[in-house]
Order: sequence, then C-alpha cells, then structure tokens
Amino acid sequence: MTNFQRYYLKLGLKQIPEEQWIDWVDALAEDDYLIIENFISDDLMHRILNYFNRQRRKDQFEKAGIGALQNHQIKRSIRGDEVYWLDEKVDSELNLIFELFRTLIDQLNAYCFLSLKDFESHLAYYPKGTFYARHLDQFKDRNNRLLSMIIYLNEKWEQGHGGELVLYPIGKSKVIIPPKGKQLVLFKSDVIEHEVLPTNVPRGSVTGWLLKQPKSVGYLLG
Repeated sequence: MTNFQRYYLKLGLKQIPEEQWIDWVDALAEDDYLIIENFISDDLMHRILNYFNRQRRKDQFEKAGIGALQNHQIKRSIRGDEVYWLDEKVDSELNLIFELFRTLIDQLNAYCFLSLKDFESHLAYYPKGTFYARHLDQFKDRNNRLLSMIIYLNEKWEQGHGGELVLYPIGKSKVIIPPKGKQLVLFKSDVIEHEVLPTNVPRGSVTGWLLKQPKSVGYLLG
C-alpha cells in the first residue's frame, strides 16, 4: 500500500488506481501542467475553510509581496492578494493537508523521478477586485521551486465571479482555469508563466510549492 492509499484510507475516500496516476503524470510531463477536479473531499475542504476563516477573523493574513529575501516588496499594481504562511508546528489543525502534500511528493517522486524533498505553502485570499499580474513562481535569487500547486476553496464559484487562473504554456495556447472548490492545479514553477484575473467575489486557496531541497536550504540557493 502506498502512502497515498494510506492517506485516502484515513479519510475514508475511494482509492486512486495506479493507472490514473500514470495518466496524470504523463499529462504533467507533456503539458507542464495538470488539473484534477475533486482532488480533496468536501470534509477536508470545509476543515481548511474553517481554519482559513478563523485566521482571517483574527487578522492573521498579510498583504502579499513580490521578490524573495532582500528584494521582497509590496506592489499592489502587480498583486493584490493576502496570505497566511503555514507552519506545521503552529498550524497543527491542518495536519491532513500537510500529510497530503507529503504523500503527493511521494507519488510524484515514484512516477516522475523528480526527487522532491519538501514543500512550502500558504493560505491565499483575494479580496473583490484584486488580481495577480503575469509572472513565474521562480525567483532569480532562489531557484528551489519545482512544482507550483493550488487547491481551491471556493464552494460556489460561478461564471462571472472572476479570479480565473491563466496559464501560458510555452508554444501553446493559454489555458483559463476556473477556481472551483476541491480542484488541484499543478504546474512547473520555472516554466509556466501565469496570472490571476481580477476577482468579482472573494477567492480563496491553499497555494504551495514542491521543492527540490528542504526549505532551509532553498533560501541559500542562487
């Protein structure tokens, strides 16, 4: 039994067959991105949402910036979201999502041979009217991110709500992804430029990155 099967068994969910994982990995390798609908359960999404909303009520979210380390700066003309960085020691109520990230790393290492080592993640909140201009998730002075991942928390997203993710695969047409609840999006951090279109209603997600070195090492990589 794989770690992912154990994880899904713990949540009482249907197992994902190996053939499905192979199809997903083939799609990621060919397109540099992958979209999986209903990747998490209603129960897990509601657990995350409850925590998300409590942290917002406690004013724990901060305005997101651009750049890493000494180059970090707030530019609302480029991005308007607010973030709450997750820490496994502090945010123990979200242990199931941390375990999901670890099992996802195990699965991708097994099928993609990527040698992923760690992850970093935050809760992301886009107030009405905000957006994130086109960009890459790889910093010039920090190149530790291999895959970007987003799990959406928007229960009742409808056409016209805005906040779509737009991917720009190299040599291919752009891909517009509605931020529907429980959906997982994976894409190569150093390859796929992307943007978030203006939101007409508030938009939430768990956003993270799968790393080629542990978080503590990544900050030293240039």
